[in-house]
Amino acid sequence: MADPYSTLNVAKSASEAEIKSAYRKLAKELHPDKNKDNPNASEKFSDVTKAYDILSDKTKRAQYDRGEIDGEGNPAMPFGYGGGGGFRGDQRTGPGGFSGFGNESADFGDIFEGLFGRGGGSGGGPFGGFGGRSSPPPKGANVAYRLSVSFIDAATQAPQRIALADGATIDLKLPAGVETGTQMRLAGKGQAGPGGTGDGIVTITVKDHPFYVREGANIRLDLPVTLNEAVKGAKIKVPTVDGPVMLSIPAGSSSGKVMRLKGKGFSQKSGGRGDQLVRLMVDLPADDEALVKLLSEWNDPRDVRADLGV
Repeated sequence: MADPYSTLNVAKSASEAEIKSAYRKLAKELHPDKNKDNPNASEKFSDVTKAYDILSDKTKRAQYDRGEIDGEGNPAMPFGYGGGGGFRGDQRTGPGGFSGFGNESADFGDIFEGLFGRGGGSGGGPFGGFGGRSSPPPKGANVAYRLSVSFIDAATQAPQRIALADGATIDLKLPAGVETGTQMRLAGKGQAGPGGTGDGIVTITVKDHPFYVREGANIRLDLPVTLNEAVKGAKIKVPTVDGPVMLSIPAGSSSGKVMRLKGKGFSQKSGGRGDQLVRLMVDLPADDEALVKLLSEWNDPRDVRADLGV
């Protein structure tokens, strides 16, 4: 099995940032869309993706470092097969040439018959398994993919196109409530194996937005308004993830007032969508002599900080 550290060309002590940087560089170089004339690129791209899937996951990386899983992410062979690690302890060579426990010799036939059952049982072979049943052949390995989705596409569940390791492309429908870390399983899009084809596992990252902020299923937007609009009231155009809508600003609105646009947030697993919360932010012009002159003839007599105890 390929060593994921060697596949990504990083040291075993590499940091998360170093692993991520190495993966991005190799994935960019080996992506099937950029290597249509190189039949080996898809296989190498798949190897790099599987290596990153293990090393970017703290639990899987620790399991690999301890030898509990192999470079494919599958459990390591039991009893030390392939690694020379089984049957340890006080081992001495017995009269029969087998390194057993103590000074007794051992017969391989007896050992395997005790573990797996005698041949000729219902399993149909010399290793019929416990109770005579053989283990089913393993499926092929899963292939890991990373999909970066825009904030607006995630909110509206816009279809996404992803390139597979074999060079094919498919369109995905994002699940309701999608967020960074959400995984989608593509049945039969992994590697072939004796027991069937593995799956593709897509891990999603939702990008940040310049002015929208996600709060659960809701979206918050700080909306600048002029002093005239806040004092007199106005109908103004407001951006949403579904496109601009008109919003009526009540007369006498203060900075910080929150208004709600129903159903303009993220999709929810329970159904429907959250809301867009619009917080009004009064934007005053700097060094406006006319405004200064206007306010010099007017004074607000209220004690607006009385509730703060100052």
